[in-house]
Amino acid sequence: MTRLDIFADPVCPWCLIGKLELDAALVNRPDHPFAITWHPFRLNPQMPPQGMDRAEYLTAKLGEDAQAAEEAVAKRAADLGVTLNPSPREPDTTDAHRLMHWAGLEGFQDAVMTGLLRAHWLEAADIGDHETLTRIAAAAGMDIATTARLLAGDADRDEVASREAHARQRGINSVPTFIVADTHAVSGAQPAALWEGVIDELTGRQPQ
Repeated sequence: MTRLDIFADPVCPWCLIGKLELDAALVNRPDHPFAITWHPFRLNPQMPPQGMDRAEYLTAKLGEDAQAAEEAVAKRAADLGVTLNPSPREPDTTDAHRLMHWAGLEGFQDAVMTGLLRAHWLEAADIGDHETLTRIAAAAGMDIATTARLLAGDADRDEVASREAHARQRGINSVPTFIVADTHAVSGAQPAALWEGVIDELTGRQPQ
């Protein structure tokens, strides 16, 4: 197997696009060698716990470029057959990353990340809300009571912060960032064709 480490934040639109493209490649190459691990990287580590209005957040961060940025993401998603319906709240994703950490321990990371992205970008849900996170965990196969208990406490907050700090120390400063075999870094939402080419190279598959 070949390690594929992905640094992502579910509120990043390009993480949604990047996962859609990667998933398409994995469907087209079911013999892929990747062992995928998702790692925490909060775009907004200083976000208040209660989050904030998304429109206000985008205006503060991007100014007059906010609308153009939104349109670019919506077009890329539409090209992939996805209609965006983002949450009106920009959440603090610390708890979402804690959930992803626990999902990794149980082997449910892909399903949980898919659920987080779908909830925030397609269902207009607040992934800073514990009920939303518990629902996503349950749909992925995790235990509801255990997840709710962990979310109610402070378990693994330091773990998320430490792993994020380590990523920044390694020079990762944007998401999504993909690291193949702990050697080659690929940044941004890459097209499925690129991933198919990487898989073909790793498996010795001849180009069609």
